[in-house]
Amino acid sequence: MEQKPVRVLVVDDQSLMRRGLARLLETEGFTVVGEAADGVHALDFLADCDPDGLPHVVLVDVRMPRMDGVALIERMSADFPSVSAIVLTTFDEDEYLFAGLRAGARSYLLKDAEPEEVALAVRRVAAGESVLFGSAADRMIAALRDRDTAPDRDAGMGASGGELSGREGEVASLIGRGASNREIARELGLSEGTVRNHVTNILHKLGLRDRTRLALWASGRRV
Repeated sequence: MEQKPVRVLVVDDQSLMRRGLARLLETEGFTVVGEAADGVHALDFLADCDPDGLPHVVLVDVRMPRMDGVALIERMSADFPSVSAIVLTTFDEDEYLFAGLRAGARSYLLKDAEPEEVALAVRRVAAGESVLFGSAADRMIAALRDRDTAPDRDAGMGASGGELSGREGEVASLIGRGASNREIARELGLSEGTVRNHVTNILHKLGLRDRTRLALWASGRRV
């Protein structure tokens, strides 16, 4: 069965940037379902969408009038949980990086990113994954390493008190290296469904909310 194109909404207060991103995404085979100049406009657009026609991914600038990107992502996480957010901004600052990821963004890209990176991030986020590149990944890993060691990180133990199995440790390690579920399945000789089950179990055992935090945990401390 032919896979349906990934639907994308572009949210940026600069019309030239919106149009340029829309053209780039369409060239890469994505369907741009709309553009919005700020968070309020984006929420109005989403509210008017048929539930089956919601965008899979929303590219969000951080600094916009009326409602900024972080506030928009928080609202989308609460009101439109099936829609995934990617921050795409000019601001390479920890404040925006951490705030965007805490709000629920699955990726953080700078506007000088290569087109291939943008396309890869959209594809992986649409597939339910999280991805960080370059300095964003480096800073998140550094922040994790600089934190005081938490008790639930000792001996591979999580908040739920469960210890990772050998196979779960392998999966977590590969996630820390940026591997997708498909790549992990191929590497370990498993089905993608089995990999997804392992990821769910790992998140529960470690008391982590999502794949991004698991990748940071695994990168900061190899399992």
